[in-house]
Amino acid sequence: MHPKLGILQTVLWPVGRTYRRNGKLPLHLVEDPIRVLLLDDDPENLLLRAAILRKHGYVTDTASTIGEAEKLLKKIDIAVLDYHLGAGQFGTEVASILRQRRPEVPIIILSATLERRFGGVEDMHLLKGYSSIDDLITALRSFEAKHRGKPVVVDARDFFYSRISMAIGEDVVLEILDAEGQWMYVNEACARLLERPRDWFPGKNMFQEMPDLAADWQEILRTVAAKRETYIDRTYRGLLNLPRKGEEWVWNVLAFPLTLHNDQTGVVLTARILERKTLL
Repeated sequence: MHPKLGILQTVLWPVGRTYRRNGKLPLHLVEDPIRVLLLDDDPENLLLRAAILRKHGYVTDTASTIGEAEKLLKKIDIAVLDYHLGAGQFGTEVASILRQRRPEVPIIILSATLERRFGGVEDMHLLKGYSSIDDLITALRSFEAKHRGKPVVVDARDFFYSRISMAIGEDVVLEILDAEGQWMYVNEACARLLERPRDWFPGKNMFQEMPDLAADWQEILRTVAAKRETYIDRTYRGLLNLPRKGEEWVWNVLAFPLTLHNDQTGVVLTARILERKTLL
């Protein structure tokens, strides 16, 4: 046996090459590794992220300044950029340069707050303190699949809108729609309530799938989006086919405007159960 074959799981070989074991059996090895640029002014963060990404099979190029990062842009496949670099510098400066020179390279921005001046469907924005290392790996796997011409399972919208779901809470039924009722995102609570997988919703229209809602809610959603107003409804008018109002439970429904990933104004629609204790 070739001595290197024993550590095949930790070594990435050039794509398309075939190696032989015992001189007879062909062994097709994995594709070229993805090269990731890591930009962060904190050396400990760079060291930790680089070690984690290497463990997951990525080649990493690290930079602590905009100048260092700029020299690496020609050879990378994905960029992971810290937003606040200190000394009045920001990772989005590198993102803008990269977008001009190599628009096909996806970008992940890491920051403590959502930055609306940069990013879109082709990019991802992960929040420090809320996004986990698993979120970063999932984002990289998604972009890696796109790089290799394979189906992309997760896109930036899911990451962007999931932060809203996280902030509101898992016990709330949450939908994000455009002004005409097309679903952009639903959380797990909504998917369970409507007995559909989450990935079934994006791209479909609420009022086409549930026409009984159109009479009451179509104009409400359009008004919230157009006038950027907030709507609160406790009258129970059939939204989401919720369980009937009774003595023990009542639904609190809230709709408020949101700038969507495509810069259009959409609607965040939430429903929460308010408990009413039964009197003895």
